[in-house]
Amino acid sequence: MKPVVIVGAAIVRDGALLAQQRAYPEEAAGLWELPGGRVEEGEPEEAAVRRECAEELGVAVEVGDRVGADVPLPGGKVLRIFAATLAEPSARPHAVEHRALRWVGTSDVAGLDWLPADRVLVPELEKLLRDTGSA
Repeated sequence: MKPVVIVGAAIVRDGALLAQQRAYPEEAAGLWELPGGRVEEGEPEEAAVRRECAEELGVAVEVGDRVGADVPLPGGKVLRIFAATLAEPSARPHAVEHRALRWVGTSDVAGLDWLPADRVLVPELEKLLRDTGSA
């Protein structure tokens, strides 16, 4: 049986990574995560990344390569992160379902209070930022 896949977008602009702060549920409120969500039946993973970013941020993204390995989640699910850029570089993402958005540089990534699944990917996110020219 194929695992349920949750996709996430590591959106990078001007050397910074976009993180969003959860508003709910209570046990996750205030923690930070990457935009994303569940892949629908028959939906390609890259299409799910684009759909989730449109729903959660109100922006279109171009999806790049995978970032890091699959992260096991409870219930047999897996988290897969993809690098992404804003389709329109001047677009301004906004928090549709989240408390806040924040652009973070390489030196700030590890300092965010990430959800546990996203925290596992901090080294890969820092590498992504370094590889895209962040200071």
